Amino acid sequence: MDKSSKIYIAGHRGMVGSAIHRKLLKEGFTNFVTRTSDTLDLRNQQAVADFFEEEKPGYVFLAAAKVGGIVANNTYRADFLYENLQIQNNVIHSSYLNGVKKLLFLGSSCIYPKMAPQPLKEEYLLTGLLEPTNEPYAIAKIAGIKMCDAYRDQYGCNFISVMPTNLYGYTDNYHPNNSHVLPALIRRFHEAKEQNAPFVTIWGTGSPKREFLFADDLAEACYFLMENYNEPGLVNIGTGEDLPIKDLALLIKDIIGYEGDIQFDTTKPDGNPRKLMDVTKLHDLGWKHHVTLQQGIALAYQDFLSKDKALAER
Repeated sequence: MDKSSKIYIAGHRGMVGSAIHRKLLKEGFTNFVTRTSDTLDLRNQQAVADFFEEEKPGYVFLAAAKVGGIVANNTYRADFLYENLQIQNNVIHSSYLNGVKKLLFLGSSCIYPKMAPQPLKEEYLLTGLLEPTNEPYAIAKIAGIKMCDAYRDQYGCNFISVMPTNLYGYTDNYHPNNSHVLPALIRRFHEAKEQNAPFVTIWGTGSPKREFLFADDLAEACYFLMENYNEPGLVNIGTGEDLPIKDLALLIKDIIGYEGDIQFDTTKPDGNPRKLMDVTKLHDLGWKHHVTLQQGIALAYQDFLSKDKALAER
């Protein structure tokens, strides 16, 4: 990409899209085209077609998606499948029709089979059954990967796919019911500290292991791959390190300074027992993460506090 290249970041206000935007600004890129969801509904085929025909971006980062935690994924199954398929289909197809030079599609680690060997290698895709609670979202993301490869095979499009591990960071979603585990825990421990609550309840047993990547590190990796990777197939993006949810809770508890107890609600589902990404391919290409989990949680908590203060002042 040249510094003057016209770049479209789909989902530029979300956690991932905004991190990519910050990274590109830092690298000296200035020619961005963006639309908010109230001015461009990516689920609307004609609206997306008109947008691409008018703007003609040279490069596309497809970070827009309907996302949520385990409860949201399992509750709104039709919405997660339909809306993500619509977004992907419209953006990828319009990118082909309008001669986009390169597109990067962001998927999710939930694409891998529930009982796949650990760590999760790229070639494990479609080798087993998915985790039932987020199967619709996973199927949509798998379709996106295959669509990028199919457009490469049939039309010669330079469309690549990356699969991030669990993400957290600036502008994360801290909704009490629809957030992912790490931001949800930040909110629970913060509120428990503020209210002097005797304990914090965490869903599940605390035994499943999870890997977490700071969103700004993901943005670094996406920029690196946009510049250096031009092959079919997906690339895992993660740290290659995981920890039990119980240990994550203890780490967040310590960073926030909460002094109460932790209780586990074992009536709630655990989800996948483990989802550690094999990042050998990414490391071999020449990129590794920079932000440690402790550093990242501290940064995310400061971001949460700034949001919490802003809401309190309204």
